[in-house]
Amino acid sequence: MSAIPRYAHGSRVPGWDMPADLDKDPATIPGVGGSPSPEVPEGLRKEIEERMALYPDPRSAILPALEAAQRVHGWCSPDALEQVACVMRLTPAELAAVATFYDMLETTPVGRHSVYVCTNISCSLCGADELHAAIRDAAGDDDEFNVRPFECLGACDIAPMASVDGVYVGPLTADDIPQLLDDIRAGRPVLPDKQLARRLVADPRANGSEFPLHPAEHERGGA
Repeated sequence: MSAIPRYAHGSRVPGWDMPADLDKDPATIPGVGGSPSPEVPEGLRKEIEERMALYPDPRSAILPALEAAQRVHGWCSPDALEQVACVMRLTPAELAAVATFYDMLETTPVGRHSVYVCTNISCSLCGADELHAAIRDAAGDDDEFNVRPFECLGACDIAPMASVDGVYVGPLTADDIPQLLDDIRAGRPVLPDKQLARRLVADPRANGSEFPLHPAEHERGGA
């Protein structure tokens, strides 16, 4: 039987061997039972409460609540977790357990612009690993960018591709990198001609009002 790959400190899961602090006070819910209540941005509070109202069990809103907090703070910081915990009436520890499990929730500071390059098999065979390295090198030490490989983004038909702040673009080549980074810095739509949501499909009205019809679609008679 082959050896199981492990992290440098000996564990497949970082922190597994850290002892529990038995002298630590029990976890509390911020703002409950005399516990200090953090100041929660009104927009964040409103979004979390709206999400909670969608579920029979409000705890089901943990993921969208953490995602909302990450948008506000840039990452799931201790302050962000405290704020979500206060609104949801949960302990920060429970939220941290969720945030550390899901790959797209950041628990350390990162650049506010996320560039996830898919490196799963279809994209990898089309040069995604080299693409990721080239984007990372082009971004350099600009701390506005969070450039990282991603296991699978589920868009094999536009391989190699990336998710740029949630917008799928591809197929990508090295020639696209300067415009991709420039578009992000300028706040423009990123590589609009390569956005998955703007691609022509059989139904001329499929993209709806969110994305205007491609000029070629007008030529085909789309309304």
